[in-house]
Amino acid sequence: MRVPALIMAGGKGKRMKLPIEKPLLLFLNRSLIEWVVEAVKSAKKISEFYIVTSRNAPETEKKCLKDGLKVIRTDGKGYHDDLKQAILKAKLQCPVLTIPADLPAVTGKFLDKVVTAYENWGKDALAVFVPIKTRERLELSVSSTDYHKGELYAVSGVNIINGAKIQEEGKIDTSAIVTEEIEVLLNINTLKDLAIAEKMLPESKKN
Repeated sequence: MRVPALIMAGGKGKRMKLPIEKPLLLFLNRSLIEWVVEAVKSAKKISEFYIVTSRNAPETEKKCLKDGLKVIRTDGKGYHDDLKQAILKAKLQCPVLTIPADLPAVTGKFLDKVVTAYENWGKDALAVFVPIKTRERLELSVSSTDYHKGELYAVSGVNIINGAKIQEEGKIDTSAIVTEEIEVLLNINTLKDLAIAEKMLPESKKN
């Protein structure tokens, strides 16, 4: 099974309080989004990918177009609205992998594992969660959260959703991976997160 992917890069990144768009923030001398694009390109189970931008991220969009990447521009009304709009614009009536542009430790191998889990479990959606206590122990920020089996987790932003179900009302039948793996643990929401992540990134990624 191979699926298309959407790299979500259209948010305002207000928490960073920077004069630069978050996907373009330098992380070990490369922009955050470059790390994610590299991972997506190396994944064996991703058939194609698009960068999802908005009016909030014009410089990110400019860079991606210059790099020859496929871009989908959305209205920038919020993550879920942008995701819906991108799926409809690209006519992705199939399972779609979503990845935020601020996961510099993510790898193609990890993304392949997520696709395999989705395929094996057979539900319409899959979410990847990180224990809140793990992020707090490492002094990483906790931004978006969601419940799974009655417990609150940090949302990694890596998900798969059946694009054919995107406009349906009500809760989509969802499975979940709960993990402390560094690939999704290092989600960059603040400058402090950035500094901590640079120290924690495996040497294999730094070279």
